Amino acid sequence: MSVAGGLPRAVERAVAHHCEAFQIFAKNASQWRGRVVPPEEVRAFRRAVDESGLGPVVSHASYLINLASTNRALWTRSLDAMGDELDRADALGLLGVVLHPGCYTSGEEGRGLDLIADGLRTLLVRRRRQKTMVILEHTAGQGTALGATFEQIAHIIERMDGHPRVGVCLDTCHLLASGYDIASPEGYAETFRLFGRIVGFDRLRVFHMNDSKRPLGSRVDRHEHIGRGHVGLEAFRRILNDRRFRRLPMLLETPKGEGKATGPIVADADDLRNLAMLRSLL
Repeated sequence: MSVAGGLPRAVERAVAHHCEAFQIFAKNASQWRGRVVPPEEVRAFRRAVDESGLGPVVSHASYLINLASTNRALWTRSLDAMGDELDRADALGLLGVVLHPGCYTSGEEGRGLDLIADGLRTLLVRRRRQKTMVILEHTAGQGTALGATFEQIAHIIERMDGHPRVGVCLDTCHLLASGYDIASPEGYAETFRLFGRIVGFDRLRVFHMNDSKRPLGSRVDRHEHIGRGHVGLEAFRRILNDRRFRRLPMLLETPKGEGKATGPIVADADDLRNLAMLRSLL
């Protein structure tokens, strides 16, 4: 949900769309520095969430953050930015911050994974009294992006000594694009058998429900409306009716219009269609 016009407007938009849970950017996703959020706006957001009964609520970290970088200046800047994301999310009472693990660009895969884990462990040690989680998002594996295999996700968690405040987000588009065949019944069963063995269902905190413009194994991250891509409706039906996932938030990241900062809130027609399509599969 867009936070245009202030954080409480995101809650109003979620209510207008008949959401049960939602995701926000707690700061501009394309900038390093975010605006200072007045305490009264934080209180208004938390009060609106409580009164609406919505939850859990998560934020998505800035796309600029790259904790896998071997460039010390970029790594340090990313560490500071992720720390700010955690502080904002904790102040807002969010479940966690969803993070794309990072790209190893000029380094090596193993070194990149270690840098991610070491940075996140440092941030959580410094924030012992906070409750907000780091939620690692499984990626499509585009370019040198890390986190496209369950083994890579597990490596990060293991190097963090299995920290209890580290969770995982599975994105249906990313799963298919990275090579996990959730579109077929056999591939679906095998995908989640592997996830349970390698990562563990106790780490799974969030689903991103997106169809994919590109086919299985393309390693290209292009989201599509539900039922109009290569994931297909049957895969969504299986996830929605899988008892292992019945209590998990499932969030849309499908194409949409931007919310206006002022004036009446109008529900996005595409969001309404996608939500209705998913609910019809329950």
